[in-house]
Amino acid sequence: MKQTEAAVITNEEIMPGVYLIRLDCPDITSQARPGQFVMARCGEGPEYQLRRPLSIHQIDGNKLSLLFNVVGRGTRWLSECPAGEKLDLLGVLGNGYEIYPDSRNLLLAAGGIGIAPLVFLAGEAIRRGKDVTLLLGVATAGQLYPSKLLPAGVRLVTATEDGSGGEKGMITDLLPDFINGADQVFACGPLPMYRNMAQIAELKDNPVQISLEVRMGCGLGVCYGCTVKTRNGLRQVCKDGPIFNLDDVLWDKLADI
Repeated sequence: MKQTEAAVITNEEIMPGVYLIRLDCPDITSQARPGQFVMARCGEGPEYQLRRPLSIHQIDGNKLSLLFNVVGRGTRWLSECPAGEKLDLLGVLGNGYEIYPDSRNLLLAAGGIGIAPLVFLAGEAIRRGKDVTLLLGVATAGQLYPSKLLPAGVRLVTATEDGSGGEKGMITDLLPDFINGADQVFACGPLPMYRNMAQIAELKDNPVQISLEVRMGCGLGVCYGCTVKTRNGLRQVCKDGPIFNLDDVLWDKLADI
């Protein structure tokens, strides 16, 4: 882990309010694994001292891609960064998803902006010769991740809550139909999605690795602001995660973010 500067290559809005920024950052790309993240300083001046955690979205040589939703002043600043701008990053941080050597069929479940770390995971899995099915659920068709940006070979299945694209319903409605053929299941999404997944009987015998997104202060395990309760005691998302097993987290003890 180190602090580094990364030069912006491109920065574009690929969905309403969602941006894909590509950076030249060999210090990060040489070490990153799917599921890990960076802490980005989003702005200049003392009021921007707190960094934002951003999942690593894709790696291509020395190019690092981050996918983010504009939700406040910091991410608005980040969305407006032009090519050539230098970003202050801290990383890489956290653990990563673990693909077992003997797994063949991988099932990935993304809820909304939860697609961010799963594209990196899908690309790595395909590189290792795995078969990948990606379930993507969003509220409406305009929020669907562009399929052209997915790694070649990914089987994409989509669902929208309003039925405007793909299947109508929640991503958790689709999961039972795909679990039986999966050697491993990976997910990233909002807390209500995880709570629903924890109630799906078909997942009880198939360990699910999830990326837990909570508010972070330092990203280094110093401030304890991201502490969560698990079956193994208190854990820090930035240091012990963000990847956890679904059934390790005590969901009734975790407040909605």
